[in-house]
Order: sequence, then structure tokens, then C-alpha cells
Amino acid sequence: MKTTLYGIPNCDTVKKARTWLADHEQAFDFHDFKKQGLERATVAAWLDKLDWEVLVNRKGTTWRKLPDERRAAIVDKAGALELMLEQPSVIKRPVLAGAGQLSVGFSDDQYRQIFSL
Repeated sequence: MKTTLYGIPNCDTVKKARTWLADHEQAFDFHDFKKQGLERATVAAWLDKLDWEVLVNRKGTTWRKLPDERRAAIVDKAGALELMLEQPSVIKRPVLAGAGQLSVGFSDDQYRQIFSL
């Protein structure tokens, strides 16, 4: 299975992940979910593997700019799914998918473990 890195290109953490993957000669496709969007099935599959609270970045600007009522309505997987499809920038970045694994965020140690380096 091909590795795909999901994110937005101007995110510093995504930039670090892309650089790390290239530097360690790991083949991957980059999916800019702001430009390319996200399919419901993709996000639903993520939510089957990870808790919605891991995927929704409640510290980010997109979350903080949401009206209080909208934030209060996100209490479960279904609500998080709709929010992530409406506002992809609320997803914690990057999301790395491939080889049966799903990872959110980036650190050197995390990626070394994923790629057994």
C-alpha cells in the first residue's frame, strides 16, 4: 500500500514531515486536502482507526474561530466527521496513511518507529 501524507503545504509541521520523508528516501504521495478536498470515506476510515479527539485540532485557529455553538456541537464521531469535511483545516496535521497504519502529527522518533529506521 502506498504511503500518503495528508495536509496543507504551508503548515510547518507538514513541511517537516515532507522533508523527513524525502531525506529518508520514503516514497509517498502528498494530498493537499485544502485544494484536493477529502472524501467522506477517507475521513470515516480515519475515524474508525483513531478517536475523533485525536484528529480534530482544538488548539488551532480554525477551531478557535468556530462559533461557540458549533464547537459545542462536536461531541462525537459523527459531528467530527461533518466538521472535518466542512473545514479540513481543523484536522490535526499531518495525517500519514499507508501500510495499514495511520498516524497524526510529526516527530522524528514517531516516523523512525513507523518506518522501522
